[in-house]
Amino acid sequence: MAERFRDIVVVGASAGGVEALRSFADGLPGDLPAAVLVVLHLPPGGASALPAILSRSGSLPAVAARSGEPLRHGRIYVAPPDHHLLVEDGACRLSRGPTENGYRPAIDALFRSAALSHGPAVIGVVLSGSLDDGSTGLDTIKSRGGLAIVQDPEDAIYPAMPENAMARVSVDHMVPAVEIGRVLAGRVREPVGVRDDQPLPLIEEIEARIARSDGPGNAVSLEVLDVSEPSGLGCPDCQGVLFSLDKEGTRYRCRVGHAWTAKALFQQQSRDIEQALWAALRALEEKRDLAGRMTRDAERRGYPLVAGRYSRHRDEAGHAALVLRKFLFEGLPTVTDLPDGASDETA
Repeated sequence: MAERFRDIVVVGASAGGVEALRSFADGLPGDLPAAVLVVLHLPPGGASALPAILSRSGSLPAVAARSGEPLRHGRIYVAPPDHHLLVEDGACRLSRGPTENGYRPAIDALFRSAALSHGPAVIGVVLSGSLDDGSTGLDTIKSRGGLAIVQDPEDAIYPAMPENAMARVSVDHMVPAVEIGRVLAGRVREPVGVRDDQPLPLIEEIEARIARSDGPGNAVSLEVLDVSEPSGLGCPDCQGVLFSLDKEGTRYRCRVGHAWTAKALFQQQSRDIEQALWAALRALEEKRDLAGRMTRDAERRGYPLVAGRYSRHRDEAGHAALVLRKFLFEGLPTVTDLPDGASDETA
């Protein structure tokens, strides 16, 4: 069996991630014999200042990843906005494949690709974030013989991502972000055997190809239909049918490839509902105001029956608007509003 060392470190961060990544970079030794790849959830437009921030924060140089660039030890590769950062045959690969949990770059896409390409040579690191991004990818890393490290939730600005990762995966280390570098320095020098006899789960192989955007048209993402069942839920990105990727109903993809975890889907549905309700409130208030004008006009023209009808419409719309405004100001439930323990049922 071939032997190599752990030398691929993949890192995912979301909300509160810049501060966590700065601490992480500060703790990395300057002679780290591994390549570090970083995904931070970013808006799609513009350039990212993260490479410059990380270069100033620690001893390792950080650069924006370029597709086809060979991975070098002692360097941090940062996913650029609006592109998945993947690992393939010892090099970076950039892709504009479908979003995952509404993001591109996506943490799970990086973790999954590294695990499938380099197996036990990979170390996955989950930092601060508000939902469960990275949990599925970290599970894939562990299943391929890699290591799992999470930021101590008490050290994270947003602890949900590390907490959800620990609920799903038996992690190897849980430490503050600044101490992860010390842990890595000891673990990257460990020799590991490449387990080439373990078949890949079909769904993970398909998901990896979707992230790479392989295949003509959406032929690859259509393979999801063959290994999953319709969930009865709609995709927030394209309004297509979502298909369940597991029996527990914790992960979904649509026919064109958009991916969602149950928690991210719940959160996005709450946002969509709130947006629709604000639009309904605007329509109700406009109807109230218009009915009021028509009431006054009918009164001036001497049509009391017509004025009374419009007056009832005005009062009904006004009452509905008051009820809806009160509901909106009280807020819709989110994942973090659930009772203690309930948010972990699908982790």
